[in-house]
Amino acid sequence: MKRFEGYVLDEILPLLFGALAAVILLLVIALLSDVIAPLLAKGASPVLVARAVALNIPEAAATALPIALMFATLLGLSRLSADSEIKGALASGIPATRLFRPVLGLGLAVTVLAFALGEGVVPRARVEDRKVKQQIVFDNPRVVGLDGAAGGQNIVLRDALNRAISVGRILPGGELRDLRIVAMQPGLPPREVITAQRGRLEGGNVLTLEAGQRITYQDGRPLTILSFTRGTLPVQDVQADLDTSGGAVRAIDTPLPELLARTQAYRQQGVQAPAEFTALHLKFAQPLAALALAFFAAALAVFSFRTGRNLGLVWALLLSFAYYSTYSVFRVMGEKGALAAVPAAYAADAIAVVAGVALLVLARRR
Repeated sequence: MKRFEGYVLDEILPLLFGALAAVILLLVIALLSDVIAPLLAKGASPVLVARAVALNIPEAAATALPIALMFATLLGLSRLSADSEIKGALASGIPATRLFRPVLGLGLAVTVLAFALGEGVVPRARVEDRKVKQQIVFDNPRVVGLDGAAGGQNIVLRDALNRAISVGRILPGGELRDLRIVAMQPGLPPREVITAQRGRLEGGNVLTLEAGQRITYQDGRPLTILSFTRGTLPVQDVQADLDTSGGAVRAIDTPLPELLARTQAYRQQGVQAPAEFTALHLKFAQPLAALALAFFAAALAVFSFRTGRNLGLVWALLLSFAYYSTYSVFRVMGEKGALAAVPAAYAADAIAVVAGVALLVLARRR
């Protein structure tokens, strides 16, 4: 790598790592008030809570990498411009467009890293996170009000076979009460519902049920209804979430292979699922944002140098917030079906690229 490109990267990389550290610190602060403090106050194991927090860091890093890159690039190039180092490079015969080589190269590396984190590390961390939360709940049911106290809510366990296991209470010793197991089908009604008054998770892969009923469905209509005194149900990778609302897992949190299969089935069945289709494109649009924002930041640096303007910390923060707000608005519109999935997912990236091209055109006229 040539000296100029290396010098530019030396200016940007420390800021990039600093921005990522700031995002992780903000995540811990947010979790401290919303999750950590309430759990510890109810007697949850500090070690398990710390593991749950640590397992959320990869997802925060994957989400923050593109914006952190833009923030670091704007600050780094602004510092070079303010100290007349870009001017000195131009005087020595280096064209301003050489700024794009290290910035876009770094943007490509961040894109690959963000995609690898999002589809390789984050799904595994999310699975482990839910397993840890299951341990937190079973270790001390008070953390979600499942100890029989008034005002408690159900918690929903999930397994690898796409079954939702609703638990009304957890008694001392791990006995479960008021269970409801629903076998889900993407885009279709449940194929099976099992209820039981009592149960126990044994060995992590067998659920023993007592005093229950099993109902199977075909085309949304009951097919068989069986009552039983005692039975066992094999389960796989049972996980819990401390969101006691029992809501479905967000489409964006679904692993890419599963999301591809689900959206393909929806296309064949003619099912309208804007959240799933938008999430599928966001799987690629989010990492590609690093390239788009790197290009925009470099173009803005060239424009600011040609116009004699200096971009500081405030502008970097405002532009980062503007991108995140734009991305969030288009994402919600896509998930609600107000906008097609492709433009909803890629609109924020496209706006950054178009804005960068416009800045370069204006800079050339100076």
